[in-house]
Amino acid sequence: MSEIASMLVTHRKASIDEIERAWHGDVPTLLKWVASQDRVEECAVLKTCNRVEIYIVSQRGEKVLFDLAKKARISSRIIDFHDHNESLLHLLRLASGLESMIIGEDQILGQMKELMQMASKAGTTGWMLDTAFKKAIAVGKRVRKETSINERSVSVGSAAVDLAEEILGDLKDKSVLVIGAGETGELISRALLARSPASLAVTNRTLSSAECLAGCLGVEAVPFEEMKERLRAADVVISATAAPHYILLREDIENAMQGRQNKLLIIDIANPRDVDEAAGEVAGVELHNIDSLKNISNENIMQRMQEAKRVEEIIAEEMGLLLAKYKRKQAEDLLARLYSQAQEIKDQEVRRAMNKLSARHTLGEIEQKVLQDMSHSIVNKLFSEPTKALKRAAEEEDTAVLKAACDLFHLVEDL
Repeated sequence: MSEIASMLVTHRKASIDEIERAWHGDVPTLLKWVASQDRVEECAVLKTCNRVEIYIVSQRGEKVLFDLAKKARISSRIIDFHDHNESLLHLLRLASGLESMIIGEDQILGQMKELMQMASKAGTTGWMLDTAFKKAIAVGKRVRKETSINERSVSVGSAAVDLAEEILGDLKDKSVLVIGAGETGELISRALLARSPASLAVTNRTLSSAECLAGCLGVEAVPFEEMKERLRAADVVISATAAPHYILLREDIENAMQGRQNKLLIIDIANPRDVDEAAGEVAGVELHNIDSLKNISNENIMQRMQEAKRVEEIIAEEMGLLLAKYKRKQAEDLLARLYSQAQEIKDQEVRRAMNKLSARHTLGEIEQKVLQDMSHSIVNKLFSEPTKALKRAAEEEDTAVLKAACDLFHLVEDL
């Protein structure tokens, strides 16, 4: 039986560099490659900075995906393989924001819609994947309508962005510099992008890491040696590196403030700290550190946890409905083949009967209709109870009954 299977490379196991290297090329190229593999009936690809997820419909999904990973030389260490039910559950959780780096973020819904459009344009999806993604998007919308999962910052990084907005107001006319391109730096950058600042730049001691993140998000990468010079033009600096010592001293901030009128907000969320505390004494500078953010973040985490429980309840409810839909479709496909076979036999026998009767006397329209109606009624009555039994077997996942029906009526189906 054909089912959905998926292969995921995400931020949970892989770095941004590893995700970027995992699958080369754009989505249309990747779609074409996956669709060309043996036994792939449908496929779709979700590719973002934080994840590359490949979904297929196949009778041997796990083997097909394992072979794909081998061909692409991707380490099994960073891959998650999901079967039919696991893939569906992941999609619902993903659309609801529970699998995102920033829990509850809304961007994923737009990315999933784009995925559907690209796969539809490429002609690589059918009923199975269309049903899964449409349901996931609908569930994501329901979750955001019925809960406040996306309303409060739960990471220190996103809380830092909230603090900047609270102090400065709208960030749309502000120039922002993020120091650090690790996971926290990415969270900060993503949260900032949602506020649409006038400019956003990322710097990191390793330039390639900054370039990778900046390229993924569509922002500017700044070489680390130019960071202190860039402070002069920044309105907001948020620092989150893993350096064991200060990377910004008081004198660096004093130099940056020379000749400028506008204030500089610095939020240091590194541990140990990136910015010398004495920098906060420089005129025109407001310095906050991680301690002032922890209480905000912890309070919001508690609120989000309460909301997450409600989200999980919605997902469980919708998952049950989705699985039931796939089970009904399985029975319907089987019954369609069964009735098609019966229809063919019925038509042959009716023609044979009409030919025999016509040899003796002329058959009028009424007589022909009586024969057609009678044969149709016989088929429906004969298959009435088997139809109920097959639908029940599909709902109860009784593959033995479904396989027996296939064998008994010579229906082609791999169960």
